[in-house]
Amino acid sequence: MNALFNSRKVQWFAVMLLAAGAVLITNTLLPSTPRGTVPVVSKDVPHVQTPDMQPADNGKPLETSTPLSYRIAEYHMNVAYTPETQQLQGQQTLTWENPGSVPVQDMYLHLYPNAFASKKTTFMRESGGKLRDDEAKDESSGSMELLSVKSDTGDDLTKRMSFVQPDDGNKDDHTLLKIPLSKPVGPGESVTITTEFLVKLPAAFARMGYVGDFVMAGQWFPKVAAYERKGTRGRAEPGWDLHQYHGNSEFYADFGMYDVKIQVPANYIVAATGFPVKPAVTDKGTKTYQFYAEDVHDFAWSASPHFVYVEEPFSAPQVPGVKIKLYLDPNHQDLKDRYMYAAKKALSRYSQWYGTYPYSTLSIVVPPPGGNGAGGMEYPTLVTAWGASDKDPDLELERVVVHEIGHQFFYGLVASNEFEEAWLDEGFTSYAEDKVMEAEYGDAPNLPVESSYITSPNGLQKDAWAYTGHDQYAENVYTRGKLVLKAIEQQVGTKTMDRIMKSYFQKWQFKHPSTNDFQQVVEEISKTDWDDFFNQYVYGNLMMDYAVESVHVKPQGTKGSETYESTVRIIKLGGNSPEVPIQFHFADGTTLDKTWDGKEGSIDFKLSHASPVDWVRVDPKYTLILENKHINNFYQTQLNTKWQIRWNLGIIQFLQAIFGSVAW
Repeated sequence: MNALFNSRKVQWFAVMLLAAGAVLITNTLLPSTPRGTVPVVSKDVPHVQTPDMQPADNGKPLETSTPLSYRIAEYHMNVAYTPETQQLQGQQTLTWENPGSVPVQDMYLHLYPNAFASKKTTFMRESGGKLRDDEAKDESSGSMELLSVKSDTGDDLTKRMSFVQPDDGNKDDHTLLKIPLSKPVGPGESVTITTEFLVKLPAAFARMGYVGDFVMAGQWFPKVAAYERKGTRGRAEPGWDLHQYHGNSEFYADFGMYDVKIQVPANYIVAATGFPVKPAVTDKGTKTYQFYAEDVHDFAWSASPHFVYVEEPFSAPQVPGVKIKLYLDPNHQDLKDRYMYAAKKALSRYSQWYGTYPYSTLSIVVPPPGGNGAGGMEYPTLVTAWGASDKDPDLELERVVVHEIGHQFFYGLVASNEFEEAWLDEGFTSYAEDKVMEAEYGDAPNLPVESSYITSPNGLQKDAWAYTGHDQYAENVYTRGKLVLKAIEQQVGTKTMDRIMKSYFQKWQFKHPSTNDFQQVVEEISKTDWDDFFNQYVYGNLMMDYAVESVHVKPQGTKGSETYESTVRIIKLGGNSPEVPIQFHFADGTTLDKTWDGKEGSIDFKLSHASPVDWVRVDPKYTLILENKHINNFYQTQLNTKWQIRWNLGIIQFLQAIFGSVAW
């Protein structure tokens, strides 16, 4: 998801700091699609998927390339969009293979549009109808209804199904559906179910919906839940990963293939995951597009009669050949070169640093004015950007594009669990985004300011909804997650960190890693134990916090040849740092720099000098990336000769209590 809301808050906070001193579907409209079989993973894996397949008009499944992933789910879908009612009428044939070692009796589907059905849903209760800088309107209600559910044996499963709420027991939440199957699905066996469904789209909010005649269909179809095999992310036994749609959480699913027909009014242009398998067909005032995607774990699309379409082929090292497609609102067509340049540079850098982009297309949708509720979001091979509010926007335009394309690698290919370990995609993408922005635009992050924004540090391996509100979620999984990676880089060096990130990507692309899996890669590459660091800053909620507690000065010697013994106590109030820089400034203007390993709770420095210590500063050059309370890093022995005031830790703590959430 986009980082714009987060960076805006950091910018605001920096300013504040400076100011102080962050229906049922007819067969003719929706023809039935043939049931497919889930392909078996082959050892022979091609580098890139190419649009060389033929549509299934002959009654046979599409011919697929050799799988890059373990394709557990196969979707064949037909959907018709009606602008007058803002509804989607759909038919879906889903074939699901049991990847585990035990029989499966029940199937679970995510019905994400039901998050907007009322103010009582879990999403609306937790979010308060607000997400990022966007707020739900009265017309922002949405829903999904399954009109029929049938198994491949012809059994009607509709009456068997029920909504479940494993996270909070909220009976008003209908975002997760349980379907008891006619018979268990054994290991390696598959089941096919066909559903007819109706979606009422909300006004654009929280990644999906409409504004005017623009529509963004994200999380719009009945989506099978992820099923984890034994050992996946440390799981002891195979089973479903089941969660409702929460105010903070995003998504998690297994890899598969999608064959999707999308019917819209004849004057509409459609952008979608994957690539078109044949030209769109116009008939009786409608146009039907058909898209195909494989080795992906989601499918999204967008449509508008006003899209300004720009397409450019692009190739670079590790990018063998990609069609970059821009779908611009007319208000933003003068910015097309900036969107395109950012996309090319991001794709090139990420592919060079981490690994080959394996798809043949990358689509970027720019929503119209009023549609940013659907903007700033990632889907496989498709991202939504922000629509600029003026004709000469700042670099946030590029930053959002760079961030969302980064998610093609960390979320799309390295498919971590966004429900339970959101930092593995948001923190990693924010880290990579900063590298691109600095390399291509000279826009380096202000890490001391960003660390100061961390006012409520919390563990990173944590359910997204367990954070107390969106602000705490964002500052941890985005900003703190990124800072943790920067701190690792600082310790191992940039070259070693580059190897760590590339090795992690190469090992876990098309799989579902955990935080522990990443730690193992860090330890393998650095040949160092990282338990202490991860326990404090990843699994734990610590930040660094080193403070000057006291300075005591004692004159020594005789008159005319006095020296001064200054005793300075530095204490540790947070997590460890391998090296803590400290600067001592004496009254005669000289300075002395020392370092401390920072392991113990405190250390006393005894300094003998011709003049007394005037002031002391911990981390004078702001090199401790995870230090977030800079106000107690400084201690002035006396503010001026009139008052002879000494500042000690008690006064500093009192000031911090007064200012509350302000943390330098």
